[in-house]
Amino acid sequence: MKLFGIPLRRPDFNELTAAAVMGTGLWLAGLGFVHVVRAPLDRSDAGALLLMVMWGCLSARCGIRIDQGRRHLAVNLLCGTALLGLYVLGCAIAGAAWPA
Repeated sequence: MKLFGIPLRRPDFNELTAAAVMGTGLWLAGLGFVHVVRAPLDRSDAGALLLMVMWGCLSARCGIRIDQGRRHLAVNLLCGTALLGLYVLGCAIAGAAWPA
């Protein structure tokens, strides 16, 4: 399968597990960094950070590597933007459905 001329590969179970473990570790490191610099972070921001870190780890396993050129970078940014837009939309709908 190709996405904008980039051949995609299907990661096996071990690669998906490695991407999930690496993404979780990077997410925890990011949360720790935010805590150390005392920046405000709510649950939706932490979720967005998790989504973007997991996308970065998974996209590298699927063959979308930002060090391979502008096309890879553009596809990574477009997919990340689409995921983040859907996440923000979901948070907005969930926030309107359940009053705090």
